Amino acid sequence: MSRAIATHEEAPAKVEVDAELADNFSVVIPAFNESDNIPELFREIEATFREHGLDGEVILVDDGSSDDSSELARREGARFRRFKLERHKRNLGKTEALLTGARAATTDWLVLFDADLQHSPGEIPRLLAEAAKGYDIVCGRKVGKYEKRLVSGIYNWMSRKAFRVPARDLNSIKIFRTRVLDDVQLRHDWHRFFVVLAHAKGYKVGELDVTLHPRRRGETKYGGSSRVFVGLLDLVSVWFLLIFSRKPMLLFGFTGLLLVGLGLLVGITAIVLRLLGHGFRPLLTLVVLLGIMGVSLFGFGFVAELIATLRAEVDDLRESLRESRKDS
Repeated sequence: MSRAIATHEEAPAKVEVDAELADNFSVVIPAFNESDNIPELFREIEATFREHGLDGEVILVDDGSSDDSSELARREGARFRRFKLERHKRNLGKTEALLTGARAATTDWLVLFDADLQHSPGEIPRLLAEAAKGYDIVCGRKVGKYEKRLVSGIYNWMSRKAFRVPARDLNSIKIFRTRVLDDVQLRHDWHRFFVVLAHAKGYKVGELDVTLHPRRRGETKYGGSSRVFVGLLDLVSVWFLLIFSRKPMLLFGFTGLLLVGLGLLVGITAIVLRLLGHGFRPLLTLVVLLGIMGVSLFGFGFVAELIATLRAEVDDLRESLRESRKDS
């Protein structure tokens, strides 16, 4: 699948944005204790809108902040004709903040934009212009120095190899059609795999280089070595979901038959040894163990196939309901 790459050091002064997109997008901003950045962030977004003739929605999702992020956002949001403030009672995470913002949006396109000002709001018109070329999702690829470059690079490399996604950075700013979220079920922290899941559904993915700037104020909210471990486990979960969820018998049935076959071979070996006068009781125990495990996995494969069938029916029903709402 093709992708667009445009390398630059600073966002260009002027970008032509399709008239149909100029007011048909929402900037969704997850924020957790970002009071130091919100005033400057909103001023820069307003300046970008004014310079490029944009009139999009601005939706800030306060993800359980303990500072005055909400109060500042409400005050600064008066700059925009279309502004919404959504709040979580406690910190839920970026995925939940994205979904909350998407539910509040009334546009066909969403721009996921961080509140830490490590990306310039001047990237928004560039994303809009790139999306107009026929993509369903355009990912920003971070260009610049940052602390987690090595970890991020390894994670993105593993994701590309595992899922064949035509994007080199899965966890940066991005623009995408709102309807993509109707086809993708995101669990906690799965915003990192949003592009992977959407690509698996057939949505067209593009990519655009965006400059990453040093954080101006505040502290990063996504540090800690534990996130690397959790991210790897999530990657395995998504891989399993995409590879085996539709045909689970390929994994469980094959593994079960393999264990049963191995049990038969061990059993034959035990019988031969017995006939030769060399009884070895642990081999019989191993035969029983392999047989039980093999039959159990094979049976689990049947149950998983039934679940996969039900899931497919639910997906078809959801699609039918969506189409009926469009027609009504």
